[in-house]
Amino acid sequence: MAIQTQEQIVTFTQKAIEKVKEFLKEENDPTLGLRIYIASGGCAGFTYGMTFDVPGEEDYVYEIEGVKVIIDKYSAKYLKGANVDYVETLMATGFKIDNPNSTYSCSCGSSFSV
Repeated sequence: MAIQTQEQIVTFTQKAIEKVKEFLKEENDPTLGLRIYIASGGCAGFTYGMTFDVPGEEDYVYEIEGVKVIIDKYSAKYLKGANVDYVETLMATGFKIDNPNSTYSCSCGSSFSV
């Protein structure tokens, strides 16, 4: 059973949460939530990832405006306090993570180090 928590490890702007809801609606599966994770790799050491998934036993799970947010224990320590936004510019469209734990980010915006 997943670890239910009231603490929001990662927060979302209104635009980001609305976009997640839009994408979740297309999935048409009420068991899914948004998994946010980090993985080794990228030019700065770590990369961000997002996918729709179901919680596992060791995952932290909480809700924001009806969206189930899932974060594994490993990623939680690096993502604590991060904020997710959704940006639409001429150069890029997508989710952007502002992470206070990051000491360096490369120019691609999806790779960081701590």
